[in-house]
Amino acid sequence: MSTERHPLPPFTEETARQKVQLAEDAWNSRDPARVALAYTADTEWRNRSEFLNGRPEVEAFLKRKWAKEEEYRLKKTLWAHTENRIAVRFEYEWRDTSGQWWRSHGNENWEFDALGYMAKRYASINDQPIVEAERKFRWER
Repeated sequence: MSTERHPLPPFTEETARQKVQLAEDAWNSRDPARVALAYTADTEWRNRSEFLNGRPEVEAFLKRKWAKEEEYRLKKTLWAHTENRIAVRFEYEWRDTSGQWWRSHGNENWEFDALGYMAKRYASINDQPIVEAERKFRWER
């Protein structure tokens, strides 16, 4: 991996916000290959109770995730940052295959390498059933 993935650490508040927005945009694409490219080849993840290592595991995880989470829509917000770390709060909404709507919310801690790729991602997530009328996020068509 030789190309840089801007913005690069050390992060300022402005560049940390840019990194968060880029992540939000990528995840809302629901394209596992696109999302996986933001991580180091040997990235380390904890997502809920699942532990993943490397891009192939991340991509497979995202394929499974978005196969069950229909009409997925995510919003990430910067919580804090240091030189090469960013903490975010997030909420996303999705519908399962039975038609039940959910709001998932939580926190992520990210650590980046010098080239701007995410080397570590630790996510704590909770799910809350909602009715469709309670949705906050809708696709703009």
